[in-house]
Amino acid sequence: MTLTLPLRYPDASSPQLMTRRAWWLLIANFFLPGTAQVLAGNRKLGRFMLSLWLGGIGAILVLAILAFVLRGPLLFVFSTTLGITLVHLVLLFYVAMWVVSGLDALRLVRIIKLEQVARPLIAIVGVVLVAVPLVFAAVTSQVANQGKSAIEGLFGGASNGIQLPADGQLNIMMLGGDRGDDREGLRPDSISVMSFNAFTGKLTTIGLPRAMESFPFSEGPMQDLYPNLYEGCAVDVCYLNSVYTEATISEDGSYADAAEHGSEPGIEAMRDAVEGITGLSIQYYVLVDMAGFTELIDALGGVDINVTERVGIGINDDGSPGWAPATEYIEVGQQHMDGSTALWYARSRYETTDFARMERQRQLQEAMVATMTPGNLLGKIGPVTDALEKVVQTDIPEGMIGYVGDLLLKSRSGNSVRLDIVPPNFDQGNPDIPTIHAAVQDAIASDPPEATPPPEETAPAE
Repeated sequence: MTLTLPLRYPDASSPQLMTRRAWWLLIANFFLPGTAQVLAGNRKLGRFMLSLWLGGIGAILVLAILAFVLRGPLLFVFSTTLGITLVHLVLLFYVAMWVVSGLDALRLVRIIKLEQVARPLIAIVGVVLVAVPLVFAAVTSQVANQGKSAIEGLFGGASNGIQLPADGQLNIMMLGGDRGDDREGLRPDSISVMSFNAFTGKLTTIGLPRAMESFPFSEGPMQDLYPNLYEGCAVDVCYLNSVYTEATISEDGSYADAAEHGSEPGIEAMRDAVEGITGLSIQYYVLVDMAGFTELIDALGGVDINVTERVGIGINDDGSPGWAPATEYIEVGQQHMDGSTALWYARSRYETTDFARMERQRQLQEAMVATMTPGNLLGKIGPVTDALEKVVQTDIPEGMIGYVGDLLLKSRSGNSVRLDIVPPNFDQGNPDIPTIHAAVQDAIASDPPEATPPPEETAPAE
């Protein structure tokens, strides 16, 4: 007699034996579906269930290994709607088999033969064990739908396609959009380039002052208009962030195909300007509308920043009626900031300089990246997704965002360098472009940590 015989051919006249058998079958089958069928039911079905389940465990182990050695390609697949849909369907199939196995296990325990006092308890436990995979299916379906919605909303439209790194670098132009009543349209208030080493993930962030003047463009419509330098422009001031406005309000048909690539004329003009200044080829852009920035920070649960200089919550005296000095401040020290406070921290010009503000914006950018962990995002996917769709615009396509995400994760452990193109190292009124190109290449080639600290200089008023 084998150990399985009492389970397959039990003494049905013994309620105690049948009760012990019921617990064994239900619990074992819950953790390893197919066990109850192999031991007490249809062995063919049980072997199929066990092979299916063991195959799934093997697949999970393989994916776990890939997450360490080939995370980029794995994230590429999981950042497409097709990839998420396929994974979701596979999970639903496993859940269906789990439920079928659980219901059959409940049938095999033969409740009528159990001890009378144990019958209701075992029936309830059996139903709960069947309900667990259904709850799992509901949760995974919600997460999958939110993930697909986020990908479709942010990356599912027109895009710049799959762009290969140039000279081993993947370069993304980051723009923080700023609107004002005294301005023509939107102007990027924050301009930088995130340049990733395509293999190691080393991040070189190049900060550019919004008030830079007399710079060249890379090949394109703006270079045709300004073949030498950006001077004598068609808007009120010829600053770097004015390029967006000029191209946006222009009616000459420049960058007519921008929409087909998930962009717009103002962004493409900024791309040409940033390429001309840095000497880098910009594959993608990300534009953040600061007007909705607070919602994104709040959805992430706030950010933690070490404040090194007191920041006033207010504006400088510009002669406007009713102006009053700041009465609230963001104090020095480690601060946990909600969306509203973080926005003031990044944008405040009160008794400070543009260059100090660039440094604060860099701190905020790093703090936000630090919050983008699976543990923090778990349970916040819906609100974060909704906020991202409102404030972020990009031409990064599906799949590629997974690769970019992998590079971001690699850059988090101190694998980054910062270069700010600001005085006194660089003249923003009459910049030496060859010197800037050389500095950018040196920063990309340098070992972290290395940075150009922002000096205490007064930026030109806009």
